Amino acid sequence: MRTVLRRSRSVPSRRPRGRVAVGAALAAAALFTAAPPALADTSPSPSVSQDEEAEAGPTEAGTAFRTAARLAQGQRGTASASTGDYLYWVFPADTGQRPTVRATVSLPAEQARQSASTWRIDVYDGLRRRQPCTYGLQERRAAEDAAEVRLTCTLRTVRAYSEPWANDPLPGAYYVRLTVSRLAADDLGRPFQAEVAVDSRETGGSTAVGGRLSE
Repeated sequence: MRTVLRRSRSVPSRRPRGRVAVGAALAAAALFTAAPPALADTSPSPSVSQDEEAEAGPTEAGTAFRTAARLAQGQRGTASASTGDYLYWVFPADTGQRPTVRATVSLPAEQARQSASTWRIDVYDGLRRRQPCTYGLQERRAAEDAAEVRLTCTLRTVRAYSEPWANDPLPGAYYVRLTVSRLAADDLGRPFQAEVAVDSRETGGSTAVGGRLSE
């Protein structure tokens, strides 16, 4: 019985001291090489306020084509004005894009208006040619007690080229004009707040010329 127990014991193997030292050196080197990536991952990320500032648009609008406020796609421009003023913004559009302009007119509730008003947005290209809206409410009537008016205008897809006599939208600058088209004389000069935003949908293909691809 004792003989069996003695034979079943395993004798631990002895490792040379040189191998232990080499292993410790390799482990230390691995720790030092892995440290820089860990430090890079802990770098602070941009705050939310910085992102919001980058997306903020102009807070004023122009009163003519030459003084139009620059508005990038994806931004939102605001302005304070009086009824009867013409407000202008300008934004870029490239080939294959179908821009959509959205405008919101906020009317103060504390000031009683004499009658209803009609608001309108128009979009012009760089040659001052008015571009038609394919769909959307380009002009809307606001009642006497209306708090706001929402307008939309979706343009045709911007083309890469066009005939000289055509009115097709081409790459370049596009101007947005917001104003009241019908208003009672007693309501002229009342303050209001305007908000304009522009975004585009990448279409291209057959929609750039108004047709469909054949099978």
